Amino acid sequence: MKEDILRQIGTIARALDSIANIEFKEMQLNRGQYLYLVRISENPGIISDHLAGMLNVDRTTTARSIKKLEQNQLIRKENDQQNKKIKHLFVTELGQKLAKQIEKENAYSNEVVLAGLSTQQRIELAALLQIVEKSASANWRLVKNGEKREY
Repeated sequence: MKEDILRQIGTIARALDSIANIEFKEMQLNRGQYLYLVRISENPGIISDHLAGMLNVDRTTTARSIKKLEQNQLIRKENDQQNKKIKHLFVTELGQKLAKQIEKENAYSNEVVLAGLSTQQRIELAALLQIVEKSASANWRLVKNGEKREY
């Protein structure tokens, strides 16, 4: 039996992302910006390069999202004490309020999609997905840095 697990993971991710984009549109958050806002909230003072790596996206995409979040007064930048070229990212009070709403939606979505699984199955699934995520991230970094994968 040939299994295409990545297709199923992709379908799940696209469905939840589409729901989030619809629900968060009224919060002035465009495609995927909710991810950036929550990660900045979880990691106060993070720099954009680390944020890009955490989300497995390129720096240009990250810069665009950061700019929009800053324009909407959801985040602010602060200069690093030693290196003025480095900007640390923090959520504003409004950004924190929205991040809390996004985290509620995430918890709800987790419960909805995992409803048919026992506690033990959830633990096993989380452990397996961590392994898959680690492999996918390593491959993303490899390709991003100009390497070729052999099929």
